[in-house]
Amino acid sequence: MNPEEIYKTLIDRFGDAVLGFDFELVGDPNIQIAPAAIAAVCQYLAETDSLAFNSLMCLSGVDLGAKDEEFSVVYHLHSLRYLHSVVLKTSMPKTDPHLPTVSHIWKTADWHERETYDLYGIFFEGHTDLRRILLPDDWEGYPLRKDYMEPDFYRGMRVPY
Repeated sequence: MNPEEIYKTLIDRFGDAVLGFDFELVGDPNIQIAPAAIAAVCQYLAETDSLAFNSLMCLSGVDLGAKDEEFSVVYHLHSLRYLHSVVLKTSMPKTDPHLPTVSHIWKTADWHERETYDLYGIFFEGHTDLRRILLPDDWEGYPLRKDYMEPDFYRGMRVPY
């Protein structure tokens, strides 16, 4: 299946939770999903035999900057059985960055969600071990946010190089 066919399948199944299909961007076309529905859509894509998206290749956070009031999370999925791929994208307000976890669908999401939490501060509800993975537990802030201010010192050590 190509991404447009997958989009039509998701519209039929999830209706208004499927917010759009963007095929004009450079790179892979993506299907926009409402944040509350992202786990249900992923579950459907993984468990439906005709789709069989058994691989989460990447899950990434995105902060487009101060003018944009939302964070996005992008999911790159692949089917090893049918050799097709799809990109899902969901967005949530920066004031309340919460999404349901998909770590119960794909084990690799455990690490990807922890990294996204660590660097962007996006919380994945239902994740069994959401804690920092790259930075120390007592680090303040989320370094990949565009509004992040690097501290001068951490535990008495100068931070900037």
